[in-house]
Amino acid sequence: MPRHRREKPAGCFSEMKRIPEHDLMNDRAQAEAYAAADFSEPHDAFVSHFMSRFPDFSGGEVLDLGCGTADVIIRFANAFPGARITGVDGAQAMLDIGMRDVEKRGLSHQIRLNLCRLPDDELSSKKYDAVISNSLLHHLCDPLILWGAVAACARHRAPVFIMDLMRPDSRRNAEEMVRLYAADAPSVLQKDFYNSLLAAYTIEEIRRQLSRAGLDYLTVEAVSDRHVLVWGDKS
Repeated sequence: MPRHRREKPAGCFSEMKRIPEHDLMNDRAQAEAYAAADFSEPHDAFVSHFMSRFPDFSGGEVLDLGCGTADVIIRFANAFPGARITGVDGAQAMLDIGMRDVEKRGLSHQIRLNLCRLPDDELSSKKYDAVISNSLLHHLCDPLILWGAVAACARHRAPVFIMDLMRPDSRRNAEEMVRLYAADAPSVLQKDFYNSLLAAYTIEEIRRQLSRAGLDYLTVEAVSDRHVLVWGDKS
């Protein structure tokens, strides 16, 4: 008799091995295409998820690791006028666009962007009232680079909030996600999204990373079919 296959629960370890991608998006055309794309749904969700998990947060010094074109922290700054946000990224092409948009929206008094490639000793010597990051983790072949920066830069009891992609369990599912969520995007972004899905980590892999980094008290949860949150107060 054929054996019945048990369905895997959500967030279970993926059968598909991770395929790393380039850690920096420093190609000018790629950066411009990324900036022109409509990421309002996931980026607004980033801010909404943060607000729901840290309802008492009102402002302070905030660090965004891997800020890219700064779209997320522009939205974050609008939601939290009392926040002073430092965004760091290793791709100058992304930062150039971000600085242009920050100035255009009149947020230069609230947001500053710096070229920085992790790990960075100078950055790790500072403490922040919140540490956030969106879609940096999957770019890193050594995820402890991110978790080390989080541990070093967050003050005691500071909110830590990381959002990233989750790796699907097959290339076929990754292709379906590209068709579902990026069908109207330029081909360069469809390819980038596909590669990012293949490079993303599973929930179980992230939990092991946090355990190694001494951050296993943080909560890890799936919030969509492709997004995972890591959040909590820095111990």
